[in-house]
Amino acid sequence: MNSETTVFSINGEKKEKISLPSVFSIKPNKKILHDVVRMHLANKRQGTASTKGRSDVRGGGRKPYRQKHTGRARAGTIRSPIWRGGGVVFGPKPRDYSFKVPKKVKRLAIRSAFSLKKEENALQVIENIDFDVPKTKKLNEILTTFEIHNKKTLFLIDKYSENIFLSARNIPRLKISLAKDANTYDILWSDVLLLTKGSIGIIQEIFREKKVTESGIRIKESDTLIKGEKDTKEG
Repeated sequence: MNSETTVFSINGEKKEKISLPSVFSIKPNKKILHDVVRMHLANKRQGTASTKGRSDVRGGGRKPYRQKHTGRARAGTIRSPIWRGGGVVFGPKPRDYSFKVPKKVKRLAIRSAFSLKKEENALQVIENIDFDVPKTKKLNEILTTFEIHNKKTLFLIDKYSENIFLSARNIPRLKISLAKDANTYDILWSDVLLLTKGSIGIIQEIFREKKVTESGIRIKESDTLIKGEKDTKEG
C-alpha cells in the first residue's frame, strides 16, 4: 500500500508530500471492524422497550364464559395472548444491550479504519488551520474547494480550537473531533476523512501498535529506532 499522501493548503494548492505512519498502512481486518461497529451501536441503545405479558395486563381474572356447550373455543381469561387486548408473547423487556471487546481489538479496529480510508483514497490532509473568529462560511468554502461539501466528512484536528468547532457545528454532514478522540464508527461513517497535518503524528502516537519485549515491557517505536542506530554505530 502506498504510504505517501499530499498536503494541501486551505486554498487547495499542493504544498508537500509526506509519508504516512504505520497506522495507515496495515491490511484492514473487516471482521474486527464489524465487531467494533456492532459494539458501538449496541452500547448506544437505551434498552427501554417494554411490553406487558398476560400476567401484567389489567383484568382477566374471571373466566369469560363457561367451559362447555357454548360452541366456542374454551377460554380462561380475556387477557390471553390470542385475544385482542391480551398480553404479548415473548415481547421485549428493559435490558442492557451493551458489551465490550478487548482493548487490543478496539485499537486494531481503528488502525484498520484509518488504513481502509487510505486504501479507498478517501483521505485528505490539509495544513493546520485556525480562525480568529467563528466563521461557518469560511470553513464551508474550504470543504467546497476540496469538493467534499456534499459528502459525509469527518474532520480531525490536532488541537482544540473553539472557533473551528463553532464554525463546524452548523454544517450538515460534517463531524469534527480531536485526533486523540477518533473512533472506528465515525471513521467508517464518513465518506471522506479530512486531517490536519499535525493530527497525523498524534494519531500515530496514540493508536500505533504497541511492541512488547520478552520481559513484558512495552516499548515505543522511537525507542526501537534509537536502539537500532546505536547497534549500527557500535558495529
